[in-house]
Amino acid sequence: MYHSPMEFEHVLHPHIVERRKQQPPKTTDAAVGFNGRLALLITKLVGSMWCAYIFAAWDLLSLPGALHSGIQAIVSWVAQTFLQLVLLSIIMVGQNIQAETADRRSEQTYNDAEAILHECLELQRHLQAQDGAINDMLTKLQAAPGTGGQ
Repeated sequence: MYHSPMEFEHVLHPHIVERRKQQPPKTTDAAVGFNGRLALLITKLVGSMWCAYIFAAWDLLSLPGALHSGIQAIVSWVAQTFLQLVLLSIIMVGQNIQAETADRRSEQTYNDAEAILHECLELQRHLQAQDGAINDMLTKLQAAPGTGGQ
């Protein structure tokens, strides 16, 4: 079997191997200063199911007064107090989960694109190496006695 001096050796993109080892980026990794850290802490606390439970318990303290004041007070209590305060935390929990997933997906897409570009460049190098080997074989075949190349 003929081996060209330009024999191709495939080099894997580092992302292909490292992707399984990488952790997704986190908001705590960013350098945001004191105000940013405080805002992240408050967002994390308010955007938790524990906070939703605390808000629900707190709101239940005013429920007896609403029940004694009639249907309008009950509707007002549910709409203005309970739903707004409790659902705020629950919605934030869902948004946090969606944002984390979107961040991971975005980074993976970027890294996949980098790996694909690398693989395409490697494929191009491989094809160039094969072209060189084929040209070498053709030159040798044409120069060989009895092949009609002379």
